[in-house]
Amino acid sequence: MEFKDYYQTLGVDRDAAIPDIKKAYRKLARKYHPDISKEPDAALRMQEINEAKAVLTDPEKRAAYDQLGERYHGGEDFRPPPDWDAGFEFSGGGFEDADLGEFSDFFANLFGHAGRARSRTHRAYQMRGGDRHARIFIDLDDAYHGATRSVTLHVPQADPQGHVTLREHTLKVHIPEGITEGQHIRLAGQGQPGVGGGEPGDLYLEVHFKPNPDYRVEGRDVFATLPVAPWEAALGTTIDVPTPAGQVLLKVPKGSQGGRKLRLKGRGLPGAEPGNLYFVLEVVLPPANTDQARKLYESMARDMPFNPRQTR
Repeated sequence: MEFKDYYQTLGVDRDAAIPDIKKAYRKLARKYHPDISKEPDAALRMQEINEAKAVLTDPEKRAAYDQLGERYHGGEDFRPPPDWDAGFEFSGGGFEDADLGEFSDFFANLFGHAGRARSRTHRAYQMRGGDRHARIFIDLDDAYHGATRSVTLHVPQADPQGHVTLREHTLKVHIPEGITEGQHIRLAGQGQPGVGGGEPGDLYLEVHFKPNPDYRVEGRDVFATLPVAPWEAALGTTIDVPTPAGQVLLKVPKGSQGGRKLRLKGRGLPGAEPGNLYFVLEVVLPPANTDQARKLYESMARDMPFNPRQTR
């Protein structure tokens, strides 16, 4: 069975108010009513727009349809949730079996079963609200030490006329220590409101790190560039370097080349298996911008027979 996009059928936006939906319906009805239309598919099109109007002008049916529509697009294969017809009742009334022939199998599977269930139970129709998804950008320091941050979201809400507006909603979010790029923080009950008293959905915040000029993160591993002088790389040295967790003494082995990675085990993002912190050496040459510097370079060129392009 295909999922039907009722909004597309009537040519209205998903946040259209009921008067706009009725106006769009009347315009299409004048075009496709079988008594006056010369369109070859007038009867079928009239059935489709009648069906779309029946759902989108009924607030409860529309809310239920919108919940399902978050997971599907028009034309996709669709199967009703297994508990869809388990004791649901729409206050606007159900549809008798004889009436269902006027609409599609898609409509009958959703609302026909719910209408027939009315004779078996009087429980109100309920549906859990949909989950919402957003992104949150944090500093690397937040991932190392944990933090609490305020997040402002724009939440859609309907006014009394049925128009959808946005309001700001601010939440306090706990950033757990050791969280990584792409992980989600779940805020229970902060998603879309439920239908008919159903529970609200959840809000999932996908974590992203703000750009950092000093560090690059891959999973739990953290990378930094460490500039060294040629003699430090050649002779070896110990350097006091900053890390996200504080200062450490880093030993540069003699004979190091540019691009060499020096690992500080367990100094990456914390966790059950903490990552590593890697310093990538960058050999920086002093400029030959003084007479003394030029003489030193000339001496090295003369006394050190070295060709960096010669392969071993």
